[in-house]
Amino acid sequence: MKLGEGVEAAIHCCAVLASLEDGATMPGAALAEAHGLSPSYLLKHLNALTTAKVLESLSGPLGGYRLAREPKRISLLDIVLAVEGPEPAYRCAEIRRGGPNPLPASAYIKPCGINVAMLKAEKAYRVALAEVRLSDIVADFMEDADPRSIARSCAFVERHQRLQKSISKQG
Repeated sequence: MKLGEGVEAAIHCCAVLASLEDGATMPGAALAEAHGLSPSYLLKHLNALTTAKVLESLSGPLGGYRLAREPKRISLLDIVLAVEGPEPAYRCAEIRRGGPNPLPASAYIKPCGINVAMLKAEKAYRVALAEVRLSDIVADFMEDADPRSIARSCAFVERHQRLQKSISKQG
């Protein structure tokens, strides 16, 4: 199963936003810079995360993005579905019914075994992603990452977060 590159970017951005001070935001351009991504490319994924209510977007001079809920209430599945959409990765087109000398629909009473197997695998993968919380990802990073990487990330957040004087939500 192959997920789009936007999933990696979205998870990393959410992890960065999880380390902001309460009520603070970070501009999308800073998130793009942090990961070496094009701001226009990343904006599409940040908007999808906002639409899915994983992120909040605030406008104005102190605007930017922040998590819409606590990191322990955001699963990796929430992020993946926001970026990739809810449709299964595998979509059976019933090609077994095509080709020369097609048979009538009555020859295909049982569901396609390939489709059944693929949907079973998709369900297992979604269950596994639903069990992993954004807070787990951040905690594992803080515990296991090279101290230089942690220091770099903390310095970046400190430099780019926008502290809010009063918290107001958009949309």
